[in-house]
Amino acid sequence: MKMVNFGARSWLCRALSTIPSNPLRVCVVGSGPAGFYTAEKMLKAHQQAQVDIIDRLPTPFGLVRSGVAPDHPETKIVVNQFSRVALNDRCSFFGNVTLGSSVSLADLRQLYDVVVLAYGAESDRVLGIPGEDLNGIYSAREFVWWYNGHPDCRFLNPDLKSTDTAVILGQGNVALDVARVLLRPTTELVTTDIASHALAALKESAIRKVYLVGRRGPVQAACTTKELREVLGIKDLHIHIQQDDLVKTPLDEEELKNNRIQRRVYEFLSKAATSGASHPCSGQRELHFVFFRKPNRFLESDERSGYVSGISLEKTVLKGVEPGKQMAVGTQQFEYLGCGVVLKSIGYKSIPVDGLPFDHQKGVVPNINGRVLSDTSKDPPVLEKGLYVCGWLKRGPTGIIATNLYCAEETVAAISDDIEQGVVPSSSSLPKPGREGLLQLLDNRNVRVLPFSAWEKIDSEERRLGNLTNKPREKLAAWEELMKVATE
Repeated sequence: MKMVNFGARSWLCRALSTIPSNPLRVCVVGSGPAGFYTAEKMLKAHQQAQVDIIDRLPTPFGLVRSGVAPDHPETKIVVNQFSRVALNDRCSFFGNVTLGSSVSLADLRQLYDVVVLAYGAESDRVLGIPGEDLNGIYSAREFVWWYNGHPDCRFLNPDLKSTDTAVILGQGNVALDVARVLLRPTTELVTTDIASHALAALKESAIRKVYLVGRRGPVQAACTTKELREVLGIKDLHIHIQQDDLVKTPLDEEELKNNRIQRRVYEFLSKAATSGASHPCSGQRELHFVFFRKPNRFLESDERSGYVSGISLEKTVLKGVEPGKQMAVGTQQFEYLGCGVVLKSIGYKSIPVDGLPFDHQKGVVPNINGRVLSDTSKDPPVLEKGLYVCGWLKRGPTGIIATNLYCAEETVAAISDDIEQGVVPSSSSLPKPGREGLLQLLDNRNVRVLPFSAWEKIDSEERRLGNLTNKPREKLAAWEELMKVATE
């Protein structure tokens, strides 16, 4: 029996009645900050534009929902702005629509005048060292999705009870978020929107020591002062930093002189190294910053076959002649660090789809100001007309939420220029099917489309459940739960 889209026909009639007779039809793939900022800028720049945002999840907002730490509610306020965009008469959100399986890139390019890919980076970089597939080793992305209630990682179930030591590879903001969640008293997480399954596991966690391992030194630490200040401020936490690691070279001095943020980070680390006790008190939790070390291989436990028991680290030194470009080079000196949990925070990776030019080495789509390039070997490079990128897919997994605002402005400016130059058809050209064509195609393929009103049902239920336990929301973390509430 053919499945009909969720309220598709009556809802489609309402949606189509509010748009101009021949709008500029734009599809944005991905509903995180890059996607919503792009939609917002397009709606403002082009009064004739009709913008559709599609996402594979039933829930919008991308990493604002699944990446921002639960104890950072102020960072999530931006969802109010994004909701206003989604509720604009000329904008629609379609959840549960996956690029590649529900609809192809070729389909979207036939249906829309402009396609902007903003689906981010949903995979992980790998170290490529022995033992990386042992149990107990996770990517930080998976762990973050787990405690944030992302349906893909609902059943990750990291074993936090069998060891007292966790090693985090990386020293960026995500690494610090993960360390903070592992070490912070759970009494301080109870009133956040942390997923209930994660809170229960953290309450029973045996983790007392966390090691943050970085290839380079404290001068090059990739975190920001806000994140560092928070993790250093955890109650009753012993901080350990080797004094020798804080010694600066002339190149380090030059680097700090030119970067205020790095200077402040270094100052925080230096102060933390000298202000605390030299040894932890009995029962005190510990955070160890380990600099100038890189993972060489993971070691398997003798007691638990297939599980990680530690990591071999190679000491490094910095080589380079320019400040800001010093590379960590191995010294062939090794040391062992025992642990039962490893979290790799070494970077996210974007995944290409059929028909999309992709630079596998850089993990981005080749582009100029957001314009997708199909052949970079030619001069000038060949443009993919009507196809654009924004966010991590465009520039790599860097920056904060606000970085995507400037990124979207640049991409939308490129789209506007191309419309003006006639590279992209304007609304006066032969119309493309757009929203109506997409919904018809998805209906024919039995794809259950979830509009923004379905998200509003999920949102309402999560707030209701959260209210029962004095939380801002209790996230529905399983696909079945989300679909059930969305379609009731």
